[in-house]
Amino acid sequence: MAAKSVPHFHNDTGVDVINVGVHEFMCIGAKPPFDHPHVFLDMGDESEIICPYCSTLYRYKPTLAADESEPADCLWHAEAATAA
Repeated sequence: MAAKSVPHFHNDTGVDVINVGVHEFMCIGAKPPFDHPHVFLDMGDESEIICPYCSTLYRYKPTLAADESEPADCLWHAEAATAA
């Protein structure tokens, strides 16, 4: 069975809104080691959701792929955190 990856987003730069191409994702707040608990967010039928930890507003943008965000540097790659 293939695993479905859940994209993770962060708001290290402190932008007001992060546009994402998915309705279900994880918010980590800031990049590790300053991240908050990684919280799963599900917009359901809505087009926006606010993270209860960091108050980042996420907005669904259908023209973005699941692994894209605007600003682009708000997508977090776990392997990048472990690479030296």
